[in-house]
Amino acid sequence: MPKRVLILTYYWPPSGGSGVQRWLKFAKYLPEAGWEPVIFTPENPDFDLQDETLLQEISPDLEVIRFPIWEPYQLFAKVKKQGKSHPGRILEQPKRGFLEKLAIWLRANLLVPDPRVFWVKPSVQFLSQLVKEGQFQAIITTGPPHSIHLIGQQLKQKLGVPWLADFRDPWSQWEFLDTLPMLPFVRRRHEALEQKALQQADGVVTISPTFQRDLERLSGRKIDLVTNGYDPADLPQDFAPRPKAANQLHLIYTGIIDAIRNPLPLMHAMKAEFEEVGEEVSWTFVGKVSEQVQQLVQSDPWLQRHIHFAGYVSHQEVFDFYAQANALVLILTDTKNAKGNIPGKLFEYLATGLPVLALGDPQGDSSEILSQAGAGAVLAHGDLKGMQAKLRELYESAGTQQTLGPLEAYSRKTGSKQVAEILDSITI
Repeated sequence: MPKRVLILTYYWPPSGGSGVQRWLKFAKYLPEAGWEPVIFTPENPDFDLQDETLLQEISPDLEVIRFPIWEPYQLFAKVKKQGKSHPGRILEQPKRGFLEKLAIWLRANLLVPDPRVFWVKPSVQFLSQLVKEGQFQAIITTGPPHSIHLIGQQLKQKLGVPWLADFRDPWSQWEFLDTLPMLPFVRRRHEALEQKALQQADGVVTISPTFQRDLERLSGRKIDLVTNGYDPADLPQDFAPRPKAANQLHLIYTGIIDAIRNPLPLMHAMKAEFEEVGEEVSWTFVGKVSEQVQQLVQSDPWLQRHIHFAGYVSHQEVFDFYAQANALVLILTDTKNAKGNIPGKLFEYLATGLPVLALGDPQGDSSEILSQAGAGAVLAHGDLKGMQAKLRELYESAGTQQTLGPLEAYSRKTGSKQVAEILDSITI
């Protein structure tokens, strides 16, 4: 009989965005590797993005336990007399009133490690009986939110169940914490909680070589690497980018544009390269884009004509946009975690066979993957001339799909086998 593993995750369909994809896909393929997953997730979470189509990817055989959660932003929304106020939306507001500033300060200094901390105690109480009954041979926690790791740590400490902690982002070294007005002793509290998780987990896994090295340096122990990936089943059977017409370039970016993902340098490079000659170029953003970026585009007549915002669409619809593209744009962070930033969509980009133009750390992990696959290059955010040259190269190219190196190592099925091997090793 297959062994059962309990996966604790905050992000689960109908949540949209990249955070949900990792364990949605691993749960899909883990049974083939000898592990039956059971999902434990909030019943009423505060999702900023929703994608109902992802519910179709959940196998009817997969057991999903939904457990109520209380989040302080629900109280904040009542005080403000408005709908749910997601923390990301508050942080992105350029002008904040007293209540917004207070909410951010409280989030930074009282809600440690994050606003989902109130889910820890009731979840541990609820899950303890299931674990005692021997229903699971192992548990997996995935963060952020890193409160999820506290549930795993307490279940491990209380019941001795084998525990695998998955770090999709750093914890104490996470660049997001630098955006908060955090007091020094609170930062030390994060570091102490992180150390406890790193030391007590039977296994720790992360998504990039840089994060792997950083966590090994912090913990003094072996950290496993399981990157994100792509699911071949997601690509329509008849998928093919449209043929590229002469003297034309259509760029597509999919995903979030926020305070740490800045597309403006490439916008300026596109305008500098093509404004004078009037060539046919366009760039479509598919996903949630910050108001600041949208306002800047609207204030510039040339950018307004050549840049379009499609808004958030379902994951299935994203492939329709890929089919319209001549090249894909990847905007990586320009922050202290930039070197280890490998967004999940990078692997999906590779699967399309389209060339990729990325902004980020030219020496980072994403650059290494793109280079090995022969799919494109990562340019520094300040390399305006390099961007112009690459845009010109893409404009003048034939626009056919590229012949890439082997991508099997980045398939979700391969990643699921890696997870299963780690689970096997910690449950011997």
